[in-house]
Amino acid sequence: MSVLIFAEKPSQGRDYANAFTIKRRHQSHIELEKCSIFPNGAIITWGIGHLVSLLMPYEYDEKYKRWSLDQLPIVPDRFKYKINKQTKEHYQKVKKLMKQASEIIIGTDIDREGELIARLVIQQAGMEHKITKRLWANSTLEEEIRRAFNNLRPASETYNLYVEAQTRQQADWLVGMNLSPLYTLSLQQKGFQGSLSIGRVQTPTVMIAYKRQKEIENFVSKPYYQLKAKFLTNNNESYEGVADLRIESKEEMKEFINKNHLTKQGTGIVRSVTKKERRNFTPRLHSITSLQSKVNKLFKYSSDNVLKTVQSLYEKKLVSYPRTDCRYIGEKEYAYLLNNVEGYKRVAGVNFETASAKPNKRYVDNEKVTEHYAIIPTQKIPNKQELNKLSEMEKNVYQEILRTTLGIFHRNYLYEETTIFTDVNGVKFKTTGRVEKDKGWREISLEKRNRRDKILPNITKDEEVSSLLEVDEKWTSPPKPYTEGQLITAMETAGKLVESENGEKLEEIEGIGTGATRAGIIERIKEHGYIEIKRNTVHVTEKGKLLCEAVKGTLLASPTMTAKWETYLSKIGKGSGTQDNFLRNVINFIEHQLQKVPKSINENITNLVQEDNVSQSIAKCPSCQNFIVDRGKFYGCNGYSSGCKVTFPKKLAGKNLTKNMVKTLCEKGKTNKLKGFRSRKGNTFSTKLSLDEQFNIKFVFD
Repeated sequence: MSVLIFAEKPSQGRDYANAFTIKRRHQSHIELEKCSIFPNGAIITWGIGHLVSLLMPYEYDEKYKRWSLDQLPIVPDRFKYKINKQTKEHYQKVKKLMKQASEIIIGTDIDREGELIARLVIQQAGMEHKITKRLWANSTLEEEIRRAFNNLRPASETYNLYVEAQTRQQADWLVGMNLSPLYTLSLQQKGFQGSLSIGRVQTPTVMIAYKRQKEIENFVSKPYYQLKAKFLTNNNESYEGVADLRIESKEEMKEFINKNHLTKQGTGIVRSVTKKERRNFTPRLHSITSLQSKVNKLFKYSSDNVLKTVQSLYEKKLVSYPRTDCRYIGEKEYAYLLNNVEGYKRVAGVNFETASAKPNKRYVDNEKVTEHYAIIPTQKIPNKQELNKLSEMEKNVYQEILRTTLGIFHRNYLYEETTIFTDVNGVKFKTTGRVEKDKGWREISLEKRNRRDKILPNITKDEEVSSLLEVDEKWTSPPKPYTEGQLITAMETAGKLVESENGEKLEEIEGIGTGATRAGIIERIKEHGYIEIKRNTVHVTEKGKLLCEAVKGTLLASPTMTAKWETYLSKIGKGSGTQDNFLRNVINFIEHQLQKVPKSINENITNLVQEDNVSQSIAKCPSCQNFIVDRGKFYGCNGYSSGCKVTFPKKLAGKNLTKNMVKTLCEKGKTNKLKGFRSRKGNTFSTKLSLDEQFNIKFVFD
């Protein structure tokens, strides 16, 4: 029996091969020698991204090449797939290897997208009749890989993951291919010059950031007043207290003071002194989302860069599988961590006495580990040479994973909290102090907190102290804009605790996207120009505002609804939901949008269209005073519908014309001398550019 193993990518294929004896390496595959696991040897091949993808609308019918409202909705009778042009040659080699094999082992990542990648190739190659098994390996360690190959699962066990991923893929296609033209064309009728990309996941993500930005823009700071007191003991030791009240006007505060017969100087009685030992537990282990959020906070790295970095560390066998939403490990993983803990301490450059060797349910729970466990170091202990080869970003991300993991073997952070209540004419003032007792895990954390001890005087109950009262005026503060790390956390928690369908109880559901996709979603909405990251904070652009106002009031604007969709997808993966039901609901939603959207473009949205046009403009048109905008393949006037024909090429005589050059031409009529032009004969030359009477560009030589 000839066995073919299909990995998701070349690096994964090499990891599998390194766990066995390699017979021969080829460009498209690796041959393995015979062994106890593969008595006749085996062949490992791999995908390169997605080898197979859905057809575009125009590939079903050429009429869809040009967007038109009359053609919507676009709903194929049957979804069809194609071989991607860029990887067609490799696909043909994979198909040939599958044809020669008598058994296929799916060795892609153990999640729904990995299942989709493999099964689409098997399906497209016509090899569904072959014996197929599933490799369940979430470690790159050779011992773990061999163990996984010794415990292959029937492919039928993970088939529903494929159905879940395919449903997600087809639903996203339906939403994008129908609603992007719907919103774009509806807005273009109101003067919009660009295009909008609508997505089941990306659109509500922009909405999360937009809602926060609107809260900040609409926020009006208001004053409020608190009553503070400075106390002095008989031993001339002082402390301060605050009354538990928040009053909105000076007049009300005066009334309160008069009513309680409070004077600026007076006497207080200590009613209680309470001391409690408090502890902060070690932080939980990292999922990819918590890691992205933490590293963004520490180092300002983007979510996408963190994902790429931890993927690189995974491929170097330093950390476990990165695309995980789980924050627990199993007892088996805990056992190897405990065995290697001293080695990890050396690599992290820390030294502490291991607090406990017993697994704690806060971190170790076999029942809460599904496809993947939390991101932790592997059994591999890197030496100095290997660490020095890591980039700065890799070192920082690895240290965060390493130290967070070491924290589960450390002590809790301990401090003593003292609370004093002091009575002045019946008004109680609260004072809180704290003294650190044991730094515990904080001493190895990358997040340094310069929290000073607040030591209070040694006073006793019923002690009399002198008081000095003062009114403290404060102002309410607006919410802060999201950082990129906070936005990815908001995506994860968007669907937590929403009402169940019958309205009787609350249930915990998924967030927006998955740990594997959230960073890509944020990158996508950056590329579409919906958000910008400035000083690590998220800002919604004019185009992003237009998108959000256009979808406001629809399901696309509801992160909770998108989270519910994600929950139903996960039910499909578990076999308790159906693809037909989900897609039918998506189509019904699209048809409802087709009826509603063209009528919903109001004056507010029209104003935003104009603001977006101005923000996207390069300069005022030198002919009609409308705006010159980037029209994709050229620069042109947005007054073309009124007859203005002014356009500028993006490339002239072999030189790219930048927006600044076009702006200078429009505003001044000419540029300074520019280098880098090329004649038809291939000679380079320099020249100034100017506009003639018809606003065409001409060369001006000295």
